Amino acid sequence: MAKLYFKFGAMGCSKTAQALITKFNYEERDMKVLLLKPAVDTRDGETVVRSRIGLQQEAIAVGADEDLHALYCNVYPDRDVVIVDECQFLTPEQVDQLADIVIERDIPVLCFGLSTDFTTHLFPGSKRLFEIAESISEIKSVCTCGAKATVNARLDENGKIVTEGSQICIGGNDRYVAMCRKCWLKRRAEQG
Repeated sequence: MAKLYFKFGAMGCSKTAQALITKFNYEERDMKVLLLKPAVDTRDGETVVRSRIGLQQEAIAVGADEDLHALYCNVYPDRDVVIVDECQFLTPEQVDQLADIVIERDIPVLCFGLSTDFTTHLFPGSKRLFEIAESISEIKSVCTCGAKATVNARLDENGKIVTEGSQICIGGNDRYVAMCRKCWLKRRAEQG
């Protein structure tokens, strides 16, 4: 029986690399993969999914108004699996559409992404995945102190932690660092 999977973690924990390795594993078994990414993520180009270690693949970029169920059924019905990178940027409705694909078509849908933003609040897409995914697993990341990283700290141009602003601000190592909550709180307090 197929499932809706949510594999989440803090920045730098290899979510994208694992998504691309999963794609490779399916394709190595002659299965067709539909690789999706939210169109809002333009870091590496409109249709490129790229990991920090250099793995990359072309993907279908989907806007927030795109019906993922219709996309699968009308354009890609021959795909054996759906993999979504940066799934935190999906809308709750799109997560429901992915769940419908799992139920109606009996194919697995694997979603890889962050759970929380730079203020430690859930992204709407991630919140919905926590609510309805049949399989939820954490991909762990490490803070500089050695503890498990759980916070995606956003940094300004001077390296100071930012605590206000838009929930979505696309960036990589230049804008974000994964930290444990203790180090994050300590650094915020030191900034005063």
